[in-house]
Amino acid sequence: MSIDEEKKSDSITEDVVAVTNDSDDFRLLTAENRKAGERSLIRKLDSRLMPTAVVIYLLNYIDRVAVTAARLQGLEADLGLSDVQYESILAILYVTYCPAQIPSNMILSYISRPSFYIGACVVAWGLTSALTGVTHNFAGIMACRVFIGLPEAAFYPGIMYLLSRWYTRKELAVRSAWFYCGLLISNAFGSLIAAGILAKMEGVLGLAAWRWLFYIEGAITMFFGFLTMWLLPDFPHNTRWLNAAERRLAQVRLAEDAGEADKDADDLTIYDGLVLAIKDPKTLIFMVMACSQLLGLSYINFFPTLTATLGYDNTITFLMAAPPWVFASICCVLNAWHADRTGERFFHIASWWWVVIAGYIISLCTMATGGRYFSLFLMTTGYCGFALTLAWVSNAIPRPPAKRSVAMGLVNGFGNLGNMIGSYVWKASWGPQYRQSMVIALCSLIFSTILGVVMRMILIRENKQMDMVEKKLMEGPGRERIEEAARLEGISFEEAVKRRKGFRYLY
Repeated sequence: MSIDEEKKSDSITEDVVAVTNDSDDFRLLTAENRKAGERSLIRKLDSRLMPTAVVIYLLNYIDRVAVTAARLQGLEADLGLSDVQYESILAILYVTYCPAQIPSNMILSYISRPSFYIGACVVAWGLTSALTGVTHNFAGIMACRVFIGLPEAAFYPGIMYLLSRWYTRKELAVRSAWFYCGLLISNAFGSLIAAGILAKMEGVLGLAAWRWLFYIEGAITMFFGFLTMWLLPDFPHNTRWLNAAERRLAQVRLAEDAGEADKDADDLTIYDGLVLAIKDPKTLIFMVMACSQLLGLSYINFFPTLTATLGYDNTITFLMAAPPWVFASICCVLNAWHADRTGERFFHIASWWWVVIAGYIISLCTMATGGRYFSLFLMTTGYCGFALTLAWVSNAIPRPPAKRSVAMGLVNGFGNLGNMIGSYVWKASWGPQYRQSMVIALCSLIFSTILGVVMRMILIRENKQMDMVEKKLMEGPGRERIEEAARLEGISFEEAVKRRKGFRYLY
């Protein structure tokens, strides 16, 4: 092993944040304990972090899109909204939601207790959602929509960043998908919850049912926000519900996964992370790709309206909106599981866009109930690809964490501009066929595919450059050292080379 390699190897251990000086901290790093220790650690994270993230995301999207369910039960008439004003209250959320994600993730990479920060944001958006029920005019509901975007901005990119601080590259995709299932399930069961509230609460205490929808969903969100402060982990070096040995193991395995410690240099500030992210061309490509992708999937904010074009009453419409999202949830998890098994990213993301394009083509060709409803199933699967987008960003821009955190905020923040633009794409005047809307969305997904191909080519090229560097190191004296190491370990030269191979991007 060369001097530089020895230094790199030593730095992985040295840069891991110290937990204590007790030798018991290292007991899970021994050969006999390592495998069982990792299984136990991942099981704890999967049983605590993942369910919490899924439930919060479910509540997050139910709160955010409750206004689309309320529309079918008289919200527009009660507040005197025109079509343009209704489109504006959908779009205005993204005016604060998108840009706020960048400073939020910068803060998250700087503070030591993300569980408190994210929990407080959940409580804040639950309160704002509940206050939407007391509005009486366009100005009031606009104010609520503006302010709900600020605390919500902390959640999705924040949780994705938190996942990247705990799971390795080969574990991250399926966890990202389980997390994203919260959104997909919220579209299914959110519609059912809305149907129940809107059907049973009309006139209770003299209030319209749509007001009860905001009160009840907001109160549930606030309650769970306080639980979140206890349930979520912080970072691997300071999580309260892990013991010292588990915290040490969590840090070491992330360091081994990337060939360096998953921590920022002492002199690296959150502003340095911003500069590094902006200078990386991969960040810009991912930003535009995410924006185009979400414009292509912007039907989500109008899904109850699209389901209503099938011609059924409100309750049946809400019930029929659920099965496509249940189907998408199953596809999402299976797709991510296979992505982690293979280490492939592009086709596990882009192929679902092509399925959505097929759904749009079917809808453009027919208004028959069966064909139209089948197309809704195909359209929902597009989010199977989006669920892996930030996981791909994390894989492609892995270190330092400050750069990764900002990059994820930039990509998701800019990407959600696609949803804001989409608020004006699905015009009521273009219904019930929505042909113009579907053509715009279809073209956006084609553009996303082109950008995805560009990103894949960039990562393949960078991997080849790393191969060339390692190949040079294995010539002459370097090869002799590897052969000697193989002889001492009793393995073949090829196996020794495979063990020595360093970090590679997933594409």
